[in-house]
Amino acid sequence: MTAQIDPAGFHIRHTMIRVKDLNISVAFYTGLLGMSVMRRRVNDDRGETVAYVGYGDEDGNHALEIVQEHSQPDDFRHGNTYGHVALGVPDVMGLSDVLMKEGVEFTTKPQAVRPGSPNKLAFIKDPDGYEIELTERH
Repeated sequence: MTAQIDPAGFHIRHTMIRVKDLNISVAFYTGLLGMSVMRRRVNDDRGETVAYVGYGDEDGNHALEIVQEHSQPDDFRHGNTYGHVALGVPDVMGLSDVLMKEGVEFTTKPQAVRPGSPNKLAFIKDPDGYEIELTERH
């Protein structure tokens, strides 16, 4: 590629995922992970209801766009190419204790990134099976 693009002023605005039940997903991200709803909208032309959740305001922070289609397919699935969303948190062990008590599924229990490291991580699943990495870095 030879095009010269000046990225000044660029930033990632949001990442979108489709969910089965918007209200359940919003409750998970706001109630258990401390995000706030930045905005909601219904788009009848596209047949979807959308919520943007995240930390801070949408203009200055990356948002997670959660979309529920009005006509859900019977075989809802999110594909085989999804990786994960990573969240930086101040205390992986403390948050993990809360999430375990709430019955959240862990795919990787809280642990040091590597032996002797003060950095910690854990992987959880949201209500639709999307994997979320929790990271604590020092």
